[in-house]
Amino acid sequence: MDPSSITPNTSNQQLVINNDNDSATALLQEKRARRETLRDVSRSEYMTIAVLCFVNLINYMDRFTLAGVLGDIQDEFKIGDDYAGLLQTVFVIAYMIFAPTFGYLGDRYSRRYIMSFGVSLWCITTLCGSFLHSFGWFAFFRGLVGIGEASYSTIAPTIISDLFVGNVRSKMLALFYFAIPVGSGLGYIVGALANAAANDWRWALRVTPVLGAVAVALILFLMEDPPRGAAEESHMKPTSYRQDLESLVRTPSFMLSTLAFTCVAFVTGALAWWGPQFIYLGLTLGPNSNITIGSVSYKFGLVGMFAGALGVPLGSALAQRLRARVPDADPLICGFALLASAPLVFFALSAINVHVVLTYVLIFLGMLTVNLTWSIVADIILYVVIPPRRSTAEAFQILLSHMFGDAGSPYLIGVISEALKKALSTNHNEQPTASVQFRSLQYALFVTCFVEIIGAVFFFLSAVYIVRDKLKVDRAIAEAEAQVAEPTHSSAEDVSGA
Repeated sequence: MDPSSITPNTSNQQLVINNDNDSATALLQEKRARRETLRDVSRSEYMTIAVLCFVNLINYMDRFTLAGVLGDIQDEFKIGDDYAGLLQTVFVIAYMIFAPTFGYLGDRYSRRYIMSFGVSLWCITTLCGSFLHSFGWFAFFRGLVGIGEASYSTIAPTIISDLFVGNVRSKMLALFYFAIPVGSGLGYIVGALANAAANDWRWALRVTPVLGAVAVALILFLMEDPPRGAAEESHMKPTSYRQDLESLVRTPSFMLSTLAFTCVAFVTGALAWWGPQFIYLGLTLGPNSNITIGSVSYKFGLVGMFAGALGVPLGSALAQRLRARVPDADPLICGFALLASAPLVFFALSAINVHVVLTYVLIFLGMLTVNLTWSIVADIILYVVIPPRRSTAEAFQILLSHMFGDAGSPYLIGVISEALKKALSTNHNEQPTASVQFRSLQYALFVTCFVEIIGAVFFFLSAVYIVRDKLKVDRAIAEAEAQVAEPTHSSAEDVSGA
């Protein structure tokens, strides 16, 4: 039953039920208030958050280690920008294709065992891939890594949603997503350092599997797997997969924020993959000939890590402070963040010929503003979707955002760059000059600035519906709880379409 569907012409019985639901909603808010301080968080819950953050950290370390040694990979396999971008595209395609499967399983079966399987899979395939000398097989194993990572990324945020509510949930999500930019930055750094120490880029892929083995043990023995909706005391049961998808599609704030986040994924995927290579090409045009891709990746990783370390909690803090006064603050913050990031990224891409320090400063500011959106978008998904279908919602967003976002952006930028090399070269029979290679990649990366503006528009549109959709979920949970006390009310499936 949709609480908003009652009209002035409804029967007295319907009005009584509606009044009961309003009382139940008030009771739900009162229960949530009792769990909205960090003092109420137990030691085991803190331990669970620590485990989830650790796994998320090494997850993104593994994902971006390749970007830190991309130049060496291109040299060994004798591939251009297009095939180099294809490596990340293969990974993300596998990641997004299998996300719905893990989302379905995560709403119905043990999340602890599913996550343990996934982490084990990506650790084993990452390690095996480091010994392969065929580009085709290497790309195939990167796809297997994506399958393993899909199981974890789809399910982990829903565990947080079942442990916490309100501002405590926002704080924990900020901590969880804080690990993404930090882990990504560490990926560049670990890749560069391992490559320099062993003089072999393959050793960069042999660090995270060791940490992954530790993560599996922590998941199995220390992590909690609470009942779905436990934090909200929800008694709602899973519905069919078809009902889940139909409900998600009919939730405007979820769909619009997912489209907006797709633009974020497109931009971050392109810049994270090509950023070090772009800066390296730009610096080689200068008088300093001692520049190495390893040193650039190391600095790029530090910049990205600090931008995320500041941006993710800052975005969460802004949202928590503004929600009380501006109910639709979450998507508005994200929209303005992308609008601010677009010119910063544009000038960062343009400034490499002016001064390298200015480039890094602008990259830092551009990344910081994009990172404001991470934890806020995760929070939006969790409060506009009812508890028993949140894993499905996470998987659905992963599928869409990666399908049209970072699954194609590294490859698309590589293809555009290769096409521009041919257009800008005066002699098509010779290798493009360093200047042509740099300008081609630079012009291709300008696409990300336009995509950020499109993402901002989607966030502003989602602000129109966000309050209504959140209220529908709150009332659906309250109505389900009221049915436990009053069996004569409508069945749980009547409210599952909220």
